[in-house]
This record gives sequence, structure tokens and C-alpha cells, in this order.
Amino acid sequence: MLGHYIVLMAPQGADGGGGYMQSIILFGLIFVIFYFMIIRPQQKRQKDRQKMIEALKKGDKIVTTGGIHGTIAGIDEKTLLIQIADNVKIKVERGSVTTVAKEAELGEKIEAK
Repeated sequence: MLGHYIVLMAPQGADGGGGYMQSIILFGLIFVIFYFMIIRPQQKRQKDRQKMIEALKKGDKIVTTGGIHGTIAGIDEKTLLIQIADNVKIKVERGSVTTVAKEAELGEKIEAK
């Protein structure tokens, strides 16, 4: 006994190649949106962070990724010597700095309150 089979096929027509072009345009459009919404802002943040790390100088008040607040007491090529209390200094990597607050900015914030 033979079973009944139904074969479904895509319609054969002249516009079969147009679907590929629409797919390529759609993927291109999605990539452009991702670039301007995600990739480009992330690159800008990385450049700004790199500039901040390169501009560190002795006397700057900083906060590290671990939440340690201190003042830069010394600078090496890859590390910073941070004073966190009287006669207490620690050495941290430059990349661990998340925030920099210069002395003038701190004075302005205190006066504003």
C-alpha cells in the first residue's frame, strides 16, 4: 500500500534572486545600526578612559575599581603609588583607576553643598 505524499516547493519565479538582495540589505542595515548604537560609543568610551589614565599626575584624587579612595603619591610606567591614609601607601595598576577628581573640582563640590 502506497502512502499519499504532499510535496511543498517554493514558488518558481523570476524574482527568486531578489530575496537574496533584500537579505543582504537587511543585514547591512542591522550592522550599521549596531555600529552607531553599540560599537562606536564603546570605542569612544575606551579612548576617553585611555586619555584619563595617561593624564594621571601626582596629587590627583582617584577611586579604584575596588572602591579604594586615595591620592596619587607616585607614578611608574604601569603602576601608581596611592596614599590612602597617613603613612599608608599601596601600589595599584593604572588600569584599576575608574574615577579621577582633581583638587579644584573637589573644592568646588564642597563649596556648592
